[in-house]
Amino acid sequence: MTTDKAESQELQPTILSYVKDIPNLCSLSGLACTILAIYFSILGVYYAAMIGMIWAVAFDWADGLIARRMKGRTGNDRAFGGQLDVLIDIVSYGVTPAILLLSYGKFEPIFLLGAFLMLAASAIRLSYFSVFGLAGGSKYTGLALDNNTIILVFIFLFEGAFSQGAFSIILYMSGLGLAALNVSQIKTPKLSGNSVNVYILAIYTLGITSIYGWKLL
Repeated sequence: MTTDKAESQELQPTILSYVKDIPNLCSLSGLACTILAIYFSILGVYYAAMIGMIWAVAFDWADGLIARRMKGRTGNDRAFGGQLDVLIDIVSYGVTPAILLLSYGKFEPIFLLGAFLMLAASAIRLSYFSVFGLAGGSKYTGLALDNNTIILVFIFLFEGAFSQGAFSIILYMSGLGLAALNVSQIKTPKLSGNSVNVYILAIYTLGITSIYGWKLL
């Protein structure tokens, strides 16, 4: 019995062996962009944070496209990649927008409630998806979290047209609205599952990067 257990453990791959998997490397690159987005959000350099946020989505979508086209991936490879995606998603699409809201609201206590609701909705949304998956095999139940970032970086383009106080309210209400959609029963298509959509996102990402990069100059 002990021998069988020891042999089973010996057959298990090492933890870091999964890092060399290209889709996982892509996921980790997205996580690096997320860390930069959090860093710049805390510093108040919001245009740089927007660039980090949208690139996190781009890497997230790219890893799925790469994984689907790769041959020879085992069931363990797919399972590990799926778990890694979920864990990174909660940071990219839950923690990061919450920190952005807190920072833009000057860390006033009232913004804690909005940040919590956004993060809680993200955690609930991801937990639901982990259990039930796609509805009918093709659609999400509730708005997928990556859409939150795509929408928020677009909304932030109009930040300069409002006072800081007014835009903080717009950001707050936008975050709560997206959180409500995340946990709603609406059915939305899996946009990242279509290679054409991935290329459209790539163009959007480059455009957003150019605009915010110019604003940083």
